[in-house]
Amino acid sequence: MSRELLSGNQAVGEAVRLARVEVVSAYPITPQTTIVEHIAEAIAKRRMNADYITVESEHSAMAACIGASLAGARTFTATSSHGLALMHEMLHWASGQRTPVVMANVNRALGPPWNIWVDHSDSMAQRDTGWIQIYAESNQEVLDTVLQAYRVAEDKRVMLPAMVMEDAFVLSHTYMPVDMPEQDVIDRFLPPYTPIQKIHPEMMELFGSFSPPDGAYMELRKDMDDAMNASFAVFKEAESDYAKLTGRPPLGLMEEYRTDGADVVMVALGSMAASARDSVDELRKEGKKVGLVRLRVFRPFPHDYVRALGERFGTIGILNRVVSFGSGGPVSTEMCSSLLSLPDPPKVASFIAGLGGRDFRPADISKLYGKLMDGKFKQEEWIGLKEGT
Repeated sequence: MSRELLSGNQAVGEAVRLARVEVVSAYPITPQTTIVEHIAEAIAKRRMNADYITVESEHSAMAACIGASLAGARTFTATSSHGLALMHEMLHWASGQRTPVVMANVNRALGPPWNIWVDHSDSMAQRDTGWIQIYAESNQEVLDTVLQAYRVAEDKRVMLPAMVMEDAFVLSHTYMPVDMPEQDVIDRFLPPYTPIQKIHPEMMELFGSFSPPDGAYMELRKDMDDAMNASFAVFKEAESDYAKLTGRPPLGLMEEYRTDGADVVMVALGSMAASARDSVDELRKEGKKVGLVRLRVFRPFPHDYVRALGERFGTIGILNRVVSFGSGGPVSTEMCSSLLSLPDPPKVASFIAGLGGRDFRPADISKLYGKLMDGKFKQEEWIGLKEGT
């Protein structure tokens, strides 16, 4: 294993190379573009044996990946923000046709107004399309997660597409040391893709694409739901095997940080968790009993883990880098739907912060921990709004 200094986007590209992806199709969009540039260069320099399909839009990129996957190829694409929104129709086709496409999404705010900085509105808007969703905190995790995503998505118990999220610029264009596993190690972890069935130009078959109400539509959706829930166990297996082969520690669906003996905990996704770690460390030095829980896997949503969390802690704060208009923070909504089934649910504070890349620093998070410890918080608060706007 070697150590290299990589941006988050380069880490994605290197993971795709190590996974021996066979077909790549993508359309450029800031801040994703350098992912596919890195891959295109690797193909041109013969560091990677793959076909790169150039297309006129993200919609077509996903269509190309679906077709290649149905033909038996391991496929990859990457996008961000409005590119992901343009893919929306094809995301449903990818999951409905049970194609294990893996996609990197660089989380970027949706317009208007135009904004190229981070928030999670793009991926959260696609949370019901049947895709597994995993949020990374560091560039190392970006590389590891892309590789694990293929293992989970292609498992016969799952056969669903997966998207791996990294925060725009905070990870995508920031360089960090990344431990690079050797190719033979990844080959042992991730064998070649073997589809259950595949199409071929010389095979004359008819595939039904229409289902009336008394057809198989509802049953097929139940199969997808079962497969999504089955991915919990597959994800654990993949992480365990990856840890044995690479020495990288398994992080789980929800990663806890200094929660032992904590009175209150904060839940965060993506790079926000890194800032929250600093806050926890500083507050612990002051004798404050606080902890952090990082939600890594948002789809499938880990309801059982959240309920177990609610049984241990009386007060939970939730950071949302996105808003579901008229409903609050979607991370909070999902968590509360789990916690309310408890006989004695914890108190929950929902914080909406950092939208459009607005600065949200450890000192800001420390203030929120203060609200949680004092019990002086609203059910939902917008944090960091400018006065008079």
